[in-house]
Formats: sequence, structure tokens, C-alpha cells
Amino acid sequence: MAENREKTTDQMKMWKESRATQKPDVLTTGGGHPVGDKLNQMTAGARGPLLVQDVVFTDEMAHFDRERIPERVVHAKGAGAFGYFEVTHDITRYCKAKVFEQIGKTTPIAVRFSTVAGESGSADTVRDPRGFAVKFYTEDGNWDLTGNNTPIFFIKDAMLFPSFIHTQKRNPQTHMKDPDMVWDFWSLRPESLHQVSFLFSDRGLPDGYRHMNGYGSHTFKMVNADDECFYCKFHYKTDQGIKNLTVEEAERLAAANPDYAIGDLFNAIANGNYPSWTFYIQIMTFDQAEKFPFNPFDLTKVWPHKDYPLIPVGKMVLNRNPVNYFVEVEQMAFDPSNMPPGIEPSPDKMLQGRLFSYPDTHRHRLGANYLQIPVNCPYRARVANYQRDGPMCFTDNQGGAPNYFPNSFSAPEAQPRCLESKFRVFPDVARYHTSDEDNVTQVRAFFTQVLNEEQRQRLCKNMAGSLKGAQLFIQKRMVETLKAVHPDYASRVQAHLDKHNEDAKKNTNVHVYTRPGVQTLSASSKM
Repeated sequence: MAENREKTTDQMKMWKESRATQKPDVLTTGGGHPVGDKLNQMTAGARGPLLVQDVVFTDEMAHFDRERIPERVVHAKGAGAFGYFEVTHDITRYCKAKVFEQIGKTTPIAVRFSTVAGESGSADTVRDPRGFAVKFYTEDGNWDLTGNNTPIFFIKDAMLFPSFIHTQKRNPQTHMKDPDMVWDFWSLRPESLHQVSFLFSDRGLPDGYRHMNGYGSHTFKMVNADDECFYCKFHYKTDQGIKNLTVEEAERLAAANPDYAIGDLFNAIANGNYPSWTFYIQIMTFDQAEKFPFNPFDLTKVWPHKDYPLIPVGKMVLNRNPVNYFVEVEQMAFDPSNMPPGIEPSPDKMLQGRLFSYPDTHRHRLGANYLQIPVNCPYRARVANYQRDGPMCFTDNQGGAPNYFPNSFSAPEAQPRCLESKFRVFPDVARYHTSDEDNVTQVRAFFTQVLNEEQRQRLCKNMAGSLKGAQLFIQKRMVETLKAVHPDYASRVQAHLDKHNEDAKKNTNVHVYTRPGVQTLSASSKM
């Protein structure tokens, strides 16, 4: 059995073997001072108190007390890996970004996959969207394409994001997951129907991270060398094939192997079975955007492939595991505002909100100089600016170069060739209400055309299995919302709910046997 152990299980053994005949290093304190005894505290006598001068102990304990950094508010549990992106098709007619400049060009990448709602210790196989974030280390700075394994999302306005995430987290009093919170929000926001339907379909339980697609999800803007602009969407199609878990298998793994997806990715790469994805774009001209039947920047909608076909671009391959999880995965920080020349944001309201939110949370979680951490550092570009100092600055802080602009001393200068594209904005400034837009047409197409009959059955069963935990008035409101999508969708979910609710009534009629003559004490009388 020992020779059949997984690479994750044998990590310590493999580390020792990698050192060959090397002798153990000298044990030191954080300050590099050799340690003579790591097993016993310095005390006044065998049974006496600890001495303050025991710096070997205080050095160890003080650092231990500070080992944890704040976990991510969302996407707390995840796996990371490294590899490369290779261009296989020419798209320079659409984009001038150097990452795409010629066929055969390769760019180093870092990738982090994750669940969304769970904490750092949660199970990998829960029903939840999966984060799919890719960092391209380009010559013009890092490009962070920070997406999910679904092409859509629950909301379209970033104002709702904190409230939405609160519903996915824990009740503020009970500290438990709360179906009332989840389904109250979803049933009040009909734009969530598309993503909710994806979530409770088979796609809501991917078999690890290697067997799922990835999407930039948002609409972005591409600019070519002639300053022509196009709207685009990004897609990664898994070369391993789509595989999903059954509900029963996901629940079994959640109990028996909660780190299933992390281990699956690590073991595959360690065994030389490098996962890969084919990278595509969709392109929409500005004129097409004006005529599109929906808002082309709405994150709850897709662009139909028959109208906006996938255009192949390249291949993404992961061939290296992290050397240390904390250093290269926990500290990895993705920021949608990291876009090199040639890639720009669209008016997508969710994307616009993330341009602020993501770097803001990294500065809180990792510090103002988080971009100096090696895994986040744009090492293929030369960083030269007027930012200085701050906690944990561990570069040369740009030496004696001027820290103000403009100046007369040959310090960094702006590059007009890298100016963002011009665009016009005509409408009045207001807080525009968007929840009454068409929220059902694409959901209906997903239910009736994308899913087959067996998949529809599982979707309705899965949804009812979660919705049953919410109060009846919330169940009724959600079913009414589903009626607008398709009467069959609503009736199937309602049929499952009726059965659940009937079973719940039966289970409440529990008869407790009490021996005759035994006095029953009330709870208050026992206090």
C-alpha cells in the first residue's frame, strides 16, 4: 500500500528525498541565532517559573501568535498552481496587448481556483460557484482575469454585492447558514434566476477544478494597434472534459475528504498529468452592442454563441505546484483593475465595482505593499512610479529617485502611447433601476434548450431540496418567480416542495413515551 500513496500524502517524504545526502540545517531563531535546545523552556529550577530572558521561547510564541492573516471575505478556500499561456491563433486585429502579439508566444501564469461562500476550512464539494482567477505576468504589467466557472452571476449592480454575500454567509445571531436569508434575497431579485438555475443544475457540483470551464464573465473592451475598440468576453474550455459530482458523492466527499479538489489538482500536477484549458474570446462591435436585445454589459446574461461565436486564442497549461501554500496561494492577490494596454473595462456595473473593491481588500488583508510580494509582483515589467514607503516595504523603495511629479531630474515619465481609449458618455447621472429588465428569456432557454430532461429533473429536485428550508411565504414567492420562466419549472419545484413539506409535518407528530406516575418537571423548575 505504501508505494500507492498519493503525492499529497507523501509530501514530507518527498521533501526529505529531495535533499539527498544534505545534512539538516542549523536550527535558528527568526533573527538567525543558533538554538541549542528547542524542547525545554528556561526556568528558575526544574519546577520554577519561566524567565523573561528565554528569547528562544518568546521569539517562537510571538511569531506563532501572528501567523494568521485575515482570510478572504469571499473565495476563502482555494487551490493554486502555475504554468504558462501560449498563443495559438492571431487576434491582433482586435487587441494590441503584448500577451497576444504573436503565435507561439508564451506568458507565465498563476491560477487560483476556489469556492465562493465557504470559510477557509470548508469542504471543496459543496454546491457553490467556483472562482477561476488567472494572473498573466506580461511585459506591460500583470493582467488579472478574475472570473468564475460560470459565464454569469447572481446580480448586475455592485451596490448589492455586500448584501448578497451576507446571505451566503452566516446568520448574525445564530452563526449558522440560513436558508431564509439565501432564498429571501434570491426571490426578491429576479435577475439572480439565471445563475441560481446554473447553480442547482449538475454544473453546481464540479468534480474538482480540472474538469470545469472558466469565464472572465464580465464584458471587457479590447483595443487594437489602430485604436479600434471592440467589446469582448473571455472563455476557458477544459481539455479534460466536463465532469460533475452527484449529490450523494459530493456529500460523501464533504465528510470523508473535504480537501478533495485541492488534492486532485496537486496530485495531477505532481504526477505529470498537467491540466490544460483552451482559451477563447467572443467579440461584439459597438454597433452590435447598440442593437443587442439585452444590455450587453449585464453580468446576468450571456452572449449567444450562434450570434457571437467563440474565437480560439490559445492554450493554458498548469505544470507546477506551489512550493509553499501560504507564500504562493494564500498571499496571491487578483485585481480586475490590473489590465495592460489593449484591455480595458466596459460599463459593466459589477466590473466597475470590482475595480475598486479587489485592490482595496488586498491592501487591508496583505498591506499597502502587497504588489511587492513575489507571487503578486509584476516581475516582467519594471515598476517605476512615485509610490513610496508603507508597511513591509522590502524592495529598495526606488532608492534616491524623486518621489514627486512632475520633476526635472530624469525620473519616470508618462507614455502617451498607453493612454486609455476615448469614449463618450451622454446619459444623465442617476441611480438607475435595473431589476425590471428581461430576467427570464435566457433562463427559459437554459431550462428548455440547454438542459435535457434528466438534467431538468435534477435541477428541480436540487432546488427544492435547498428551498424547503426557507419559510413557506418565501417558497411561494420563489415558485411564482419560476412561473415567469416556464410553468413546468415552477410546477416541478412545487411538487418536490409539497412532498418535503408533507414529510416535515409527519415528522413533527412525534409521540414521547412517559412512564405513568412520573412527575414531569418544567425546564424552568430545574433552573
